[in-house]
Amino acid sequence: MSKVEDLHRKWMKDSRYKKAHEELATEFELARAVIQARANAGITQEELAKRMKTTQSVIARLESGRTKPSTQTLQRLAAATGTRVKITFEPVRKSA
Repeated sequence: MSKVEDLHRKWMKDSRYKKAHEELATEFELARAVIQARANAGITQEELAKRMKTTQSVIARLESGRTKPSTQTLQRLAAATGTRVKITFEPVRKSA
């Protein structure tokens, strides 16, 4: 286990950290999906940027979760990685 994972596990015991982490879960999932699409395509951030006609720094921001992409950006990313965009809405689990 990495030091980051150890810290995360420790911090998750703090209710403020846990709440903030849960509120950002969707952004984290999207960032992971962007990274996975690029990795599966076997291309670098720079190559993805060229295919999308943007810059490597834009791709880095997408992958870090610092930028919330529009559906148009997601469609361009999908085209550049040979994938498709699929958006779903799932029921929220109610806590006991």
